[in-house]
Amino acid sequence: MKKLLIESYCIFPTQDIMKTANFYEQKLGFKAVQYLNANEPHICLYRDTTEIILTQTNEQKVIPNRDLYGYGYDAYFITKNQEELQEELVSSNVKIVRSLDLTDYNNKEFVVEDIDGRWLAFGLKVD
Repeated sequence: MKKLLIESYCIFPTQDIMKTANFYEQKLGFKAVQYLNANEPHICLYRDTTEIILTQTNEQKVIPNRDLYGYGYDAYFITKNQEELQEELVSSNVKIVRSLDLTDYNNKEFVVEDIDGRWLAFGLKVD
């Protein structure tokens, strides 16, 4: 099969777009670029080759997947050197939900919680 997909971005609605952007910059090491005067206001968050797009909700609270559906992450980032990244996030006082471990589906991963309650997994399939 021909490979047609190139990348994927997360789109995170949030009640307070500036507060969420600041958290991602200060705690998770992303760089924020604001497009708040666009027809559809948003902020792009960049780190390495990863991008997250923040949009403003209509005052609706963010409901994480685990609350809506009983389980599940809100984003999964394929990550090399999880140990170093986890240490960086611990030193930034990011809430670690699950420390680095090997899952029953053979991924080496850890999970953090963002300011809006989303669970973000950082991992990689182990051969």
